[in-house]
Amino acid sequence: MRKTVLTIRFPRPSAGFALSGMLLRTGIASAALFLQLMPLAQAADYQLGTMDKLRIKVVEWQTAAGAVRDWNGLGGDYLVGPAGTISLPFVGEVPAAGKTTSEVAAAIGEALQQTLGLPDKPSASVELAEFRPVFVAGDAATPGSYPFAPGLTVLKAVSLAGGLHRADSSQRVERDMINARGDETVLVASRNRLIVRRARLTAEAANAEAESFEPPAELKGVADFDSMLSDEQAIMSTRTKRLRLQLESIEDLKRLLQSQIVALEKKVVSQNRQIELTRQEQSNVGTLSDRGLVVNSRVMSVERTLAEMESKVLDYETALLQAKQDIVEANQRAIDLQNDREAEIAQQRQTAEADLKGVDLKIAMNRGLVAEALARAPEAALNAPGGAVIRYAIVRESDGKTAELAADENTKLLPGDVVKVTLVPAPAPALN
Repeated sequence: MRKTVLTIRFPRPSAGFALSGMLLRTGIASAALFLQLMPLAQAADYQLGTMDKLRIKVVEWQTAAGAVRDWNGLGGDYLVGPAGTISLPFVGEVPAAGKTTSEVAAAIGEALQQTLGLPDKPSASVELAEFRPVFVAGDAATPGSYPFAPGLTVLKAVSLAGGLHRADSSQRVERDMINARGDETVLVASRNRLIVRRARLTAEAANAEAESFEPPAELKGVADFDSMLSDEQAIMSTRTKRLRLQLESIEDLKRLLQSQIVALEKKVVSQNRQIELTRQEQSNVGTLSDRGLVVNSRVMSVERTLAEMESKVLDYETALLQAKQDIVEANQRAIDLQNDREAEIAQQRQTAEADLKGVDLKIAMNRGLVAEALARAPEAALNAPGGAVIRYAIVRESDGKTAELAADENTKLLPGDVVKVTLVPAPAPALN
């Protein structure tokens, strides 16, 4: 572990002494040797925090004796406690969190001078013996705290934590996940087709003779969307064309029957005119017969002709009634065709809605199984269909506030950082 000495300061000697003379007369060479043995300095602006370990040495320049006094009783390693302070003999609690080592050293010297009433302020050397640890949390093999070293990156910290979490059942979980994802892919495709079918049936319900429908906006951009749309459009066109042909056939029959009715009505009018003339002839022949001017056979012939004409009128009227009845039946058949079509569309819509709900439930069940599998073995998502994304984040405290920062493998850490490792499976197809 790299150790750091940031500050060591001696009080200025009194005006009557030259510094070089003091060093020669008092043997300060021992203090110089101490300086040479101390580790290299870290950046002077490093702020201490809870769980940093400090190595403290205190010396005092005694002006009257012209010598250096070593306070061995105060020297040693001190841990910055939860309150952000270190506890020193004679002094008590000294604030350390948020301060640099030079600031802590100055505070120790001042506290000793004031507490003990010393004429000269002792000099404290505060060395950062051990950084506070970093923490690895989330989908790591062994989450916990790990020693910090300068240059530590996210990837190195995760490596210290054993890499990604590995469960004994990950192979079985991975197989189950692959099966669940495969089933989900099939179900999502079926769901998309049902949504397109529902849109087509909705348009047909609004207009049984509609030839197109509005594509579902939520599926635009989905794979095979054009194919699904084309299939349902073909079904719609075929059904509409069949209905139209059936209705046109009925209309043709009605026009034919209407023409037949017009012809029969003309025949009835013509035949009634003939009957009227024949009756006049019958009346004339009857008068002549009463006078004995016409034979009875002539009378019978006229009566027979009249009867035949009246019979034809009845036939025409019967045919006329039959044609009108056929028109009524044709109209009813057209109504029945439309009613049957509407009933069929309503039934198919109901079936499509039920199937859609069933597919949604199955998809939700599969996703629940996948989520449960990931909870047991998150690393299984790495080899599952669509793979997974490893996301890193750093939780860092600064100025008394905690913030979560996005990070990658090469992001450098600071002492006290918390590295969050999260395995995020590839997003499932969106359900609208």
